[in-house]
Amino acid sequence: MNTFGMNLLLWGTEMDESMFPILEQIKEAGYGGVEVPVFDVNPSAWNAWRKQLDALELDRVAVTFNGAEHHQISSDPLVRKKTLERNKRALECAKVMGAKFLTGPIHSALCVFSGSSPNSHELDWAQENLYELAEYAKQLDLVIGLEYLNRFESYLVTSSEELIKLCASINHPNCQLMFDTFHANIEEKNMSGAVESMGNRLVHVQVSENDRGTLGKGHVDFKSVFQTLKKMNYEGMISVEAFSTKLAAANIWRKTFSSEMELVKESIQFLKNIAHES
Repeated sequence: MNTFGMNLLLWGTEMDESMFPILEQIKEAGYGGVEVPVFDVNPSAWNAWRKQLDALELDRVAVTFNGAEHHQISSDPLVRKKTLERNKRALECAKVMGAKFLTGPIHSALCVFSGSSPNSHELDWAQENLYELAEYAKQLDLVIGLEYLNRFESYLVTSSEELIKLCASINHPNCQLMFDTFHANIEEKNMSGAVESMGNRLVHVQVSENDRGTLGKGHVDFKSVFQTLKKMNYEGMISVEAFSTKLAAANIWRKTFSSEMELVKESIQFLKNIAHES
């Protein structure tokens, strides 16, 4: 039985104790876990989160992404070093909050482009730095779940095929894969085939509607994805990822739902129905 989770990026990137009542509402709505954004990479900031999540018996997955100042494939070795250290701190935060996974597109910076496809140097830098990050994750008994983004948000890896190839080049047991239906809806010709191609490397799944709104109110074929996950015997978290104008990086300037909690409740009901049908 999969755990259904809710990605807290719906409320933006600032995570503090004002979020704790929302955690209670997410639990009351029927979710078994949350996906927690890590942008404050001070590990001590996450002790209170560990206590609150434990008290609510909520499973948790940590998620992060890098801004332009932290570009893992920058031609500047000092930027690459700074990025690696920043992501190591994010791993430490995940450990403190009690997560098993740190997920996200941490192979490169969000919306930073070179104007061409990745060159051999960039691929080598990604491989080198992510291997070292995976080694650090191993020390902490954590696993990295790499995510590909669509072509408008990234250029290093923009499809399941490219992500699998990168992960294979890193070749580390603590560096695995995650899947996001939003990016797959844009980039994949066969979404079910894409998720199935990840096989036993798949450690986390985000379900997101084509407009980042309430699940079931767009055109993503979630039923086929659920059927494929069932066939794969996937047992990890399935996390709702929806965004609002509170997340500037998502470039969402119009509301697609009335309130966050309406989205939370309607989305889990949709997930339960799809899971039952699959």
